[in-house]
Amino acid sequence: MTMHQEKIRPVSDLRNNFADISKTVHDTGEPVFLTKNGFGDMVVLSMEAYENLQFDSQVYSHLLEAERQAKVDKRRFSTKDTLKMLKDAIAGASGV
Repeated sequence: MTMHQEKIRPVSDLRNNFADISKTVHDTGEPVFLTKNGFGDMVVLSMEAYENLQFDSQVYSHLLEAERQAKVDKRRFSTKDTLKMLKDAIAGASGV
């Protein structure tokens, strides 16, 4: 395994090998975990990976809320009704 592929590194590498860590997170899209005194301390991600993680988290949160709401609201909508509501909402937002 080459050095830029290592995913767990000492926090001192952030100062001493910043370019290598940056290349790793950008090339792989995966985080690099930094340790301090042998214990986990920080996680380094590219901005793109962080934004994707945030987006996924928001989608998951909205799905959980929809599931909670579905338990108390017994109304159900067909695919056709849902598509019409979406089209109407888009048309209303665009002023069409």
